[in-house]
Amino acid sequence: MLLLALDTSTGPSVALADDGGVRAELDFVDARHHGETLAPAIVSVLAMAGETVDAVSAIVVGVGPGPFTGLRVGLVTARVMAATLGVPIHGVCSLDVLAAQAAGAGVPDEEFLVLTDARRREVYWGRYDASGRALGGPAVDRPDAVAALHPGVRCVGPGTELYPESFPVRGGPVVLSAGALADLALFRMRAGESFLPPDPLYLRRPDATPPAARKPVSTS
Repeated sequence: MLLLALDTSTGPSVALADDGGVRAELDFVDARHHGETLAPAIVSVLAMAGETVDAVSAIVVGVGPGPFTGLRVGLVTARVMAATLGVPIHGVCSLDVLAAQAAGAGVPDEEFLVLTDARRREVYWGRYDASGRALGGPAVDRPDAVAALHPGVRCVGPGTELYPESFPVRGGPVVLSAGALADLALFRMRAGESFLPPDPLYLRRPDATPPAARKPVSTS
């Protein structure tokens, strides 16, 4: 199996893996230029691994939670590629990936939180045990509210760097790795675990809404 993994819930990240592990990966910290960087990153990762896109046999994509525009770029790209190639597509919660990175590095030895930037001075968060298994969330809230609900719990993820005053007990990965996403997906496939549909996990309504109907104007 040749698995293409991509996530755009934070900075764009792309990886290519097979049953032997990750063969190539590119990660970007910039979380605002997904449209410009994702497609070239996919081309580069395939070239680094010496493969063509026709060799891809499955796609796994991070479904968020994440900002609307960035998340859509990754999911639309993954869906179009899967439909064009005629290969299966699997969704994974992006917070699960960061949790797997932290657990794999041995960062937490007890329950911990994963936090990412939700904009509007809020964070997306999920709670995990030391092995990276989800215990609660994903959800979105203010940093102080999350900290009050989970006092003293170790925190990982890019959200911790934005609000250090709320999350003083922190450490671990702050950049989501598509290589870790590929590893997690391959593990779940071997274990026969289910995946999420490739639909965006927004957790809240978009800022843009359809305009209200205009009131009729009387001519009398």
